[in-house]
Amino acid sequence: MSNLNSSKASLSGSSLVGVFIGVAVGVFLGFAIVVIASRYGSDDAESSFIQLILGDDIGDREGGRGNKKSAASQAKPIYWVAPMDSNFRRDKPGLSPMGMDLIAVYGSDSSGNDDGPGTVKISSAVINNLGVRTAVVERRQLESSIRTVGYVRYDEDNLIHIHPRVEGWIDTLYVQAAGDPVKKGQPLYALYSPTLVNAQEELLLALERKNKRLIEAAEQRLRALQIPAATISALKKNRKVKQSVIFFSPLDGVVDHLQVRKGFFVQPGTTMMAIGSVEQVWVEAEIFERQASLVYQGASVTMTLNYLPGGVWRGVVDYVYPVIDAKTRTMKVRMRFSNEAGELKPNMFAQVVIETASEADTLLVPKEALIRTGRMNRLVMALGEGRFKTVEVGVGRFGTDFVEILSGVAEGERVVTSAQFLIDSESSKTSDFKRLDSSAVAADIEFNGQAQSRIQPQAVR
Repeated sequence: MSNLNSSKASLSGSSLVGVFIGVAVGVFLGFAIVVIASRYGSDDAESSFIQLILGDDIGDREGGRGNKKSAASQAKPIYWVAPMDSNFRRDKPGLSPMGMDLIAVYGSDSSGNDDGPGTVKISSAVINNLGVRTAVVERRQLESSIRTVGYVRYDEDNLIHIHPRVEGWIDTLYVQAAGDPVKKGQPLYALYSPTLVNAQEELLLALERKNKRLIEAAEQRLRALQIPAATISALKKNRKVKQSVIFFSPLDGVVDHLQVRKGFFVQPGTTMMAIGSVEQVWVEAEIFERQASLVYQGASVTMTLNYLPGGVWRGVVDYVYPVIDAKTRTMKVRMRFSNEAGELKPNMFAQVVIETASEADTLLVPKEALIRTGRMNRLVMALGEGRFKTVEVGVGRFGTDFVEILSGVAEGERVVTSAQFLIDSESSKTSDFKRLDSSAVAADIEFNGQAQSRIQPQAVR
């Protein structure tokens, strides 16, 4: 009886082990099917596994798949590449290390067109997925907006420096500091000078003698000493010498560089002050050396100030200095702005935009189309029908949105402006492969020629 119970227990244990093994095998097989199908993602792999499990013929169920395969076989991809890594290549569809579907790349031989080394062909679906955009090579003026900063300055064409014509002492100073506004005819300073006193006495002496020639000579001397006409008239009328002569402002403006005070001794070489007109102002800015050829006299300028947010001033380039700064490698540009309202004040900080255009039309492509490396500049040409090719170009000046092309492309051709880096990589590699193939063929021809030349004499013998 005990033996019977033990045999039943062993039998039930064996059944449990068999069931467990069967379940484990089923789970493993299902997991393997899912992993392999997701990894390879191809219709062939999926079909083979379904046929293996179900033993059913799915070719008839999927109706039309055979037609798609026969159509695709007419233009077979040469390899599949990862969208984000052109170095990851496979000979069949699959997933990239980042989990993205590989992209089929077609050689130029599949389309029957051979545009030389570096030409690749990409299907229209891949072109749409990559977002490839193109632009036409145009011939027109190169427009550029140069942004820089500048400082407001006095218009030096209307900046007057005040110098005395004689030695003397400042008896009274009517302006107190630089920046004081003055009007034309407003007193600036009073000067005591023995020379001015003697000149007035000579005029009075000539008047007493009633000698016209002496009177005229004395008046001319006073005018040469910058004695105001009103002071000369008062002297002739009152016949009284003034010990201190008052000098007046010659224009409306602002006092600048005030370098004297009351009691100072001055002489003809002394610059006492300067008065600048603010009806027009200069703005001086600096541009980089590479931008020098784009800026010219008369170019339109737009200026804004932090002092008055929202305000915009428009002026022109008045002068382009012919010297490059040796330290900063920049060139100074002077602009002129109207300032009738007096809002622009000297030494203000300004943001400046200089609008320029080339004098002659030139070949232009969008700046984003240009691929710049340390050794060369390249463009990806769109040849049509999904064919692309990388070409080396000569580059000239850079504008706001376009760049000047000196050589390598012609007007009317199309260039790629987006996703061109992946295409350029494929084009470069295709070009290298074709060069290698050409080198191999040449080497094989040379080897066979040498072999025949060696074998030929033996045949003669």
